[in-house]
Amino acid sequence: MTQETRSTCPYCGVGCGVIIESDGAQITGVRGDPDHPANFGKLCSKGSTLHLTAAAAVTQQVRLLHPMRREHRGERATRVSWDQALGFATETFAQVIRADGPDAVGFYISGQLLTEDYYVFNKLAKGLIGTNNIDTNSRLCMSSAVAGYKMTLGADAPPSCYDDVNHAGCIFIAGSNAAWAHPVLFRRIEEARAANPAMKIVCCDPRRTDTADIADLFLAIQPGTDVMLFHGMLHVMLWEGWVRHDWIGRHTSGFDELKATVRDCTPDSVAQVCGIRKEDLLEAARLFATSPATLSLYCQGLNQSTSGTAKNAALINLHLATAQIGRPGAGPFSLTGQPNAMGGREVGGLANLLSAHRDLANPQHRAEVAALWGVPSVPEKPGKTAVEMFQAAADGEIKALWIACTNPAQSMPDQATVRRALERAEFVVVQEAFLTTATCDYADLLLPATTWGEKTGTVTNSERRISRVRPAVPPPGSTRHDWAIAVDFARRLERKLRPGIATLFPYSTTAPEAGVEAVWNEHRESTRGRDLDITGMSYALLEKAPLQWPMRSGEAQGKLRLYEDGIFPTPDGKARFANVTYRPVAEPRESRFPFSLTTGRLRDQWHGMSRTGTLGRLFGHVAEPSVQMNPQDMQRRGLAEGDLVHLTSKRGSIVVPVQGTEQVGLSQAFMAMHWGGEYLGGLSNTGQPLAGVNALTTSAFCPTSKQPELKHAAVKILKAELPWSLLAVAWLPEGSALHVREELRQVMALFPFSSCVPFGRERAGVLLRAAGHEAPPDAVMDRIEHLFGVAGADALRYADRRKGQRRAMRLVRHGDEARLEGFVLAGDTSAQAWIKTLLQDELPAQAYGRLLLVPGAKTPVAVQSRGKQVCTCFNVTDMAISAQLAEGTGSEQERLDSLQAALQCGTNCGSCLPELKRMVRASMPLPQAA
Repeated sequence: MTQETRSTCPYCGVGCGVIIESDGAQITGVRGDPDHPANFGKLCSKGSTLHLTAAAAVTQQVRLLHPMRREHRGERATRVSWDQALGFATETFAQVIRADGPDAVGFYISGQLLTEDYYVFNKLAKGLIGTNNIDTNSRLCMSSAVAGYKMTLGADAPPSCYDDVNHAGCIFIAGSNAAWAHPVLFRRIEEARAANPAMKIVCCDPRRTDTADIADLFLAIQPGTDVMLFHGMLHVMLWEGWVRHDWIGRHTSGFDELKATVRDCTPDSVAQVCGIRKEDLLEAARLFATSPATLSLYCQGLNQSTSGTAKNAALINLHLATAQIGRPGAGPFSLTGQPNAMGGREVGGLANLLSAHRDLANPQHRAEVAALWGVPSVPEKPGKTAVEMFQAAADGEIKALWIACTNPAQSMPDQATVRRALERAEFVVVQEAFLTTATCDYADLLLPATTWGEKTGTVTNSERRISRVRPAVPPPGSTRHDWAIAVDFARRLERKLRPGIATLFPYSTTAPEAGVEAVWNEHRESTRGRDLDITGMSYALLEKAPLQWPMRSGEAQGKLRLYEDGIFPTPDGKARFANVTYRPVAEPRESRFPFSLTTGRLRDQWHGMSRTGTLGRLFGHVAEPSVQMNPQDMQRRGLAEGDLVHLTSKRGSIVVPVQGTEQVGLSQAFMAMHWGGEYLGGLSNTGQPLAGVNALTTSAFCPTSKQPELKHAAVKILKAELPWSLLAVAWLPEGSALHVREELRQVMALFPFSSCVPFGRERAGVLLRAAGHEAPPDAVMDRIEHLFGVAGADALRYADRRKGQRRAMRLVRHGDEARLEGFVLAGDTSAQAWIKTLLQDELPAQAYGRLLLVPGAKTPVAVQSRGKQVCTCFNVTDMAISAQLAEGTGSEQERLDSLQAALQCGTNCGSCLPELKRMVRASMPLPQAA
C-alpha cells in the first residue's frame, strides 16, 4: 500500500518540499510539495529523480549498510558490529587525546547533515573533547557570505526572501549560475520576469552561462575582479548623485572612508581591469541604483575566492549606499549551495563559531555556551578550518580525523595535500551513506549512516526557512542516523574522559523521534535572545508548515524580511560600510600558466555525484568529463573537439578531453567541479592515481573567511599525445552496473587517461574510455572484456596484436532481430559514433555483423545519432528540437509554445528551459534589411 511522507529535497539550498511515495521499505516515487513555500510543487531534474537513487538495486550496490573496519591500510574492509566499531573508535580517540591533547583530533562534517546532526557534533568536539577543530564543507561554499554579512550588517542573516523576486525592479546576479545551481528559484525569476516585463536583469560572470542568457545586461568580467566592478559602480553612483545620503546618514557608518577608496575606481580604470565596456559599467550602476527595488543574488563566484569576504562586502556596500535593503524586492541575498549550510551556521558548526551565531573569539559567548552545555569552559584557541585541518593532518599535527557526510578526497582543493593528510593520519573514521566515495578508500573505520528518505530532523534554506526532514522508509541494513552515531560515540568517550559525571548527551537513540526533538529543543534554547531566535518554533508547529527565523517565543510566524526598520544588529544599530580594497586572484595568469581555470556545477549533477552518479539518465545532458575552452584558443593551439589535453597547474595535472564553446572567454577554461577520481582516472608522472579536477585547484584562501579560491587557478593546456585509445560500452543487469563501475576503478588507474560513467536511461549501462601510449597487456584487455560481458564464446571478435587493435561485440536476439548489447573498441575507435548509436538507441544490428569488426568502418546510412539530450525528463534531443523549430513560425514565445506542445520538453521540471529558449532565439529569421 502506497504511503506519502512530506520531507525536503537533499540537494541545493533552495530547500524544496517533496512528497515521498513509499511501499513498505521501498521508496517508489517523489513529487514536489505544492504547499511548500520554497517551491510550490516544482522540482528540478535532480529532485524529480530522487526516488530512482533510492531504488533497491542502487542501495544494494552503492550504500554502506554495515560498520566496516580495515586492520591495515590498503586492505579490504571487513564487517564488524556497531559495538566493536564504536568501541574501537572510542579507544583510539581517547588514546590520541591523552597522548597528544584534544587538538590532535579533528572533525570534518557537512552542509548535507541535518541541523540536529550538526549540533551534536559541535557539542561533542567543543563541549566534551575540548577542541575547536571542527569544520565543515560549508567552509568551501558559504563562509565568505557569513563574513560579509557580519562585516556589514552585523549578523549572518540573509535579509531577503524568495518572494522578493516578484517585487524587484532589477535583479543583479553576481557569480551565480542559478539556472543550473538553483533551478527552482530560477523558474520563479523567469515567471516574475514574464509577469513584469519592465524588470531588468543584470548578470555578472566570467562565463556566459544559461543564467546570463536571461540578462538585459551581461558583464563578462575577468575572473576575480568583482570588487573592482562594485567599487566602480559605487564611483559612478556617487558621480551621478544616485546614492541616498539621507538614508546613509541615519542608518550607516563608515561611508566617508569608503568614498576615499572608490574615488580612484574610475570608469576607465575599472573597464580595463574588469575587461568590460565602460558603457556597460555605467548602465549597471544606473539600473542598480535607480530601480524601485534592487535584489542581488550571489553565490560561489563571490564566495570561493581569496577576496571572498571583500567581494560580498563590496556588493552589500552598493545596497547600503542606495538604500536597497529592508523592503520588498530589495536586498543582498546570498544563495546557499547545500541543503543545510544555513543550519550548520546556526548551530556554530564552523571552527570559529558557536551555537546561535555566537563568536568563538568572544569570552562572553564562550561562557554562555559553556553554561548551556554544563561544562566548565569552551576552549578559546581557534580551531583549524577545512584547509588548515587537512594541512595539519598532512604535517602530522592532527592524528585522528572523523569525516561525516562529505567527500574531501574529491571536493577539497589541492588534492595532493588532502590525500597525503588522509594517508598520514593515524586514524580516519568515515561516517557515510555511500561506500563509493573516494574518501572511503582511506578509512580505517566506516560507519553507515542514513540518508534522504530515512532521516529525521530539520534543515534551513537560503531564505532562513526551516523545514522538517521526515523518514519515509526504515533505515536499511545496520545504518543509523548521524546524530545518533555521534551521541553513542560521545557517551562512550565520556566514560573515558569524564568518568562519573552526568552525560552531556541525554538524547534517546532508541526512540529516534524523541531523541532528535530533544536535540532540537536544546538548540532552540541556545538561540533565545539572539538574532536568529527560534524559541517560538516547535516541532509541532513545523509539522504544519515550514517557518522562517527569527520567530521568538509567543510569535505566530517568522519574519519574511529583515531590517525593515533600518536597525541592524550592531552596537550602534547602524550598518557598516566595509572599506575593502581590490586584490587580484592569488595565482594570476602568466607565461607558463596562461589560462584561468574556473570550476562550477552541471545542471543535472550534485557535488561528488555519490547519489546523482548512480543514474545514467542524469548523464544525458553532459555525458562525460571535459574541459571547455573558447574555440579561438583551441584553433591557436591546434586542438580539435574531443582531443585529449594535459590540464596542468602548479599542484598537479590531469588528462581530459577538450570541448569548444563560446560561453568561455578567451584565455579562460571551465571544468565541472563534480569530476573526481571516481569518474576521471589516470596516472600522474610519479605513478600516483589522479584525483580529478581538484588536483589542480589552489588551497589559497580568503584571510577573513578562510574559504579557498576554487573559482580560479592558473593552468596550462597542452595536447596529450596518446595514440592508443579504447571505448567500451555495454548494457548490464540492473543489479550489477554500479558494481562493474567499482571494479573498473582499479583498471582506470592503469592508463594515463580514463573516464568511466553510467550510461543509459531506461536500462543500466556503463561507458569506459581510456587512452595510452601503447596497448596494455592482454590480461588488462581480457579483464575489461569480461566486465563488459563481451568475453564469451558468443561474442564477435577481431584482434591485430601488431597494431594493438582488438574489437569485441555481443549481439543478442530480441524477437526477429539482433541488437548490440556491448562492445569494446581498442586501438582504433574511429567508428565509435555509429557503433555507440547502434547500442544506445537499440537499433537492429544483425546486418552490420561483419562491419562492426572493421577498423575505421564508415557510418552506415541507416544509423544516425538522435543527438545530444537537452530535456532530461522526456529525453528530448537537440536534433529533435532543431527539426521541430525548422517548421515553426511566429514569435519566440509562439515557437516555444509550439515546441513544447509537440515534444513536451521543458514542461515538467523546467531545468532545460534556458537552453530551449536559446535554441528558439537562434532559430528566428534574421531581420530584413531596410
